[in-house]
Amino acid sequence: MLGTLFQLDGKRLQEQYIRHLSGFTQWDQLGHADDWILFEKNLGEYLSLDEVCLSQGELYTVLTNKEARGKKGTLLAMVKGTVSEKVVAVLERIPYRLRKKVKEVTLDLAPTMERIARQSFPKARLVSDRFHVQQLAGDAVQQLRIQYRWEAIEQENKEIELARETGHKYVPDILPNGDTMKQLLARSRHLLFKQDTKWTPSQRQRAEILFARYPLLEQAYQLSRRLSYIFSNTKEKGIGFTRLAQWYDQVEKSGLKAFSTVSRTIQNHYLTILNYFDNRHTNASAESFNAKIKALRAQFRGVRNVEFFMFRLMKIYA
Repeated sequence: MLGTLFQLDGKRLQEQYIRHLSGFTQWDQLGHADDWILFEKNLGEYLSLDEVCLSQGELYTVLTNKEARGKKGTLLAMVKGTVSEKVVAVLERIPYRLRKKVKEVTLDLAPTMERIARQSFPKARLVSDRFHVQQLAGDAVQQLRIQYRWEAIEQENKEIELARETGHKYVPDILPNGDTMKQLLARSRHLLFKQDTKWTPSQRQRAEILFARYPLLEQAYQLSRRLSYIFSNTKEKGIGFTRLAQWYDQVEKSGLKAFSTVSRTIQNHYLTILNYFDNRHTNASAESFNAKIKALRAQFRGVRNVEFFMFRLMKIYA
């Protein structure tokens, strides 16, 4: 816009801004900005640890301060890659007397993230994000739905081939709501993520048809919703422990293989998942910050100059 107003070449104006007007070339972290940036002054008692895709599939580990609420002072560190040893080496540049004051770190279920948090902040309580746990259960439901959908597609293919061989026109069975079996399974994706009280009338009809034909899918859906209920309606750690134990029993009785995997995953992260019930903190702030990074990336139509992109993040969020 400025280039058009003053009849200047836009690319040249951008280069002049980066080199002379922005202060980028005098930035004290420019020498390593493509690999890591660190802002010790933004260290707080409650942190979030996550990863974000910056450019061309390249992952960066991001550490943020919850108390800044996504505004200036939020960004504590960004390190290229997710290798725990590398990230820890950067975070250990912060004096130990400051790092031991961190009370809590929220993170996902990745072992590398847990290793980073434990080594960098030895006094902090680690909290596994409840939404990542719930997502595992949701994925288990969708896995079963997709399995049934492939079976329906295969059955349809066989019926089409049989009709062709016998010289008849193939006419698919139409269910009461107007779906074919294949369409029923495809269109049920979103309703299986939602609480049944939030279903629309058409989704409710579709669910009734779906569960009548696939009772195991209904059982998986109910297990997923019960897990969500535990996190949404439990405020005491002891009660959370009891309810999760009861949920494990229900999973074992169901015999659903996908949910057995979810159950074992929860057991492997049992202590950090239970820590959620202390303050009910999640990693939502980290996910929100990642969305802001992606929005800024989209605004610039990608990240061509990583160092300058980091500089912009520093100006806005550090």
